[in-house]
Amino acid sequence: MEKERKLIVAGNWKMNKTVAEGLDLVSGLKRELANIKEIDIVVCPPFTALADVSRAILDSNIRLGAQNMSEQNFGAFTGEIAAGMLKEFSVRYVILGHSERRQFYRETDALVAKKAIAAHAASLKPIVCVGELLEEREGNKTEEVVARQLKGSLAGLTKSQVEETIIAYEPVWAIGTGRNATPQQAQDVHAFIRKQLTSLYDENVARRVRIQYGGSVKASNARELLKQADVDGALVGGASLEIRGFSDIIKNSI
Repeated sequence: MEKERKLIVAGNWKMNKTVAEGLDLVSGLKRELANIKEIDIVVCPPFTALADVSRAILDSNIRLGAQNMSEQNFGAFTGEIAAGMLKEFSVRYVILGHSERRQFYRETDALVAKKAIAAHAASLKPIVCVGELLEEREGNKTEEVVARQLKGSLAGLTKSQVEETIIAYEPVWAIGTGRNATPQQAQDVHAFIRKQLTSLYDENVARRVRIQYGGSVKASNARELLKQADVDGALVGGASLEIRGFSDIIKNSI
């Protein structure tokens, strides 16, 4: 049965790849994925590679995403990047509130919400990340944590903006660890997120929002994960750094 929502698979390169390495990667991805129309494909290089990668994928079915952005539009914010600067490179998506940003740079739900509002103002589609730590899962606090992050990180967005926002459920204990949630665990949390969206907005909004799973996604587990009813794609970390690994995730998800 075909899903109501189009799958979206995004590769988060994190702090990896020089410009030359990034160009090699997208060259291979263009070749491998040229005929894929059923899935929205996104690559999220470091800021330094955005311009070159943007040119390289211009006439392809691959879209460009950024890994972060400022909530400010311009000004004295050393080291920050504004939404308008991303737009210059034809960026379509931006990852916000990734667990690494929350953990290492103390980003709060309130800050993520401000960034999401700024992203929508610039017609960028935010990929808003939520997810629990290992001790929170073991303490049966997954739903409490995810509900709090979801509500806080979407605060101030209109219904139509929420519909154009992608949610990425990333259990922090599964990121880069080789451990991943079972398909059923992923489905359970995704269904919970959709239920929360119904309660925060309405059933229509909840039905339209795409919810990705992130956390040690690879070619071998992609098919089972992405065939779950409420799993609408993947936010891929380590496996997105290799042509074969990322291509196979996408091919296996069709």
